[in-house]
Amino acid sequence: MSAEQVTDDVEQSSAPLIEHLAELRTRLIRSVLAFIVGMVICFTVWNPIFNFLTHPICGALNDLGQDCGLIFIKAQEGFFVAIKISLLGGFALAFPYIAGQMWRFVAPGLYKNEKSAFLPFLIASPVMFFLGAAFAFYVVTPLAFNFFLGFQQIGVAGEAGEALAPSVIFQGSAEEYLSLTMKFIIAFGLCFQLPVLLTLMGKAGLVSSEGLKSVRKYAVVGILVLAALVTPPDVITQVILFVVVYGLYEVSIRLVKRVEKQHETRMREEGLWDEDEDDLEDAFADESGEEKS
Repeated sequence: MSAEQVTDDVEQSSAPLIEHLAELRTRLIRSVLAFIVGMVICFTVWNPIFNFLTHPICGALNDLGQDCGLIFIKAQEGFFVAIKISLLGGFALAFPYIAGQMWRFVAPGLYKNEKSAFLPFLIASPVMFFLGAAFAFYVVTPLAFNFFLGFQQIGVAGEAGEALAPSVIFQGSAEEYLSLTMKFIIAFGLCFQLPVLLTLMGKAGLVSSEGLKSVRKYAVVGILVLAALVTPPDVITQVILFVVVYGLYEVSIRLVKRVEKQHETRMREEGLWDEDEDDLEDAFADESGEEKS
């Protein structure tokens, strides 16, 4: 091969790469602009959004007969509360557009069957995140604040007016409350991605249902550690997170099993299924049964 031919091949291979990088840059710029627009919109209405996010703690305080009130400990705290709400809300508003830009960049390089396999996961991911966030906001957060606020103490005065017991009343920081609530929402939203992630990995052949079953005891330990790290130190919230995530793990095993059956059916129809794979699965099942017995 001559030097001119080598030069031509390098130039031809580098041209598509440059085009892909230019397209990636365009998609990223559009995504960032969409995020900025969403952030500006949420910044203009951060107060109503914050009022909505205070429903769990206000409900808990009302149940105790107390007024709902949060305070700013620092002068700049209100500004940072507005910024945090803008960041989270801006990303939520811009996510459909950002996901669309990601899909338009990736889709041309996929085959038709790969598109049909990947697109449902792209749709399921935000749906599962929304379900996790809603579960955290409407179920977990009220339970957590009912638990925390139960440690308040109402002052007791004697007959002469002297204080027999001091009052210990909640006066929470608005920024601290928002950070804790956002932590709940993001943690549960990400945990609800587990079925989507494991099913996608199963479709790619990276995990199997039998493999997930074999590491179930390690998964239990990992979920316990996760529950201890991402939730406050109260047993109720940790137990709820453990039960939910472990339930999602069991659901993931069944979804991966369903993917495997669909793959087997398709391979059998095409005449590409190796019967030895059935023998290996049966042998594995027999060994597992012997070990259990």
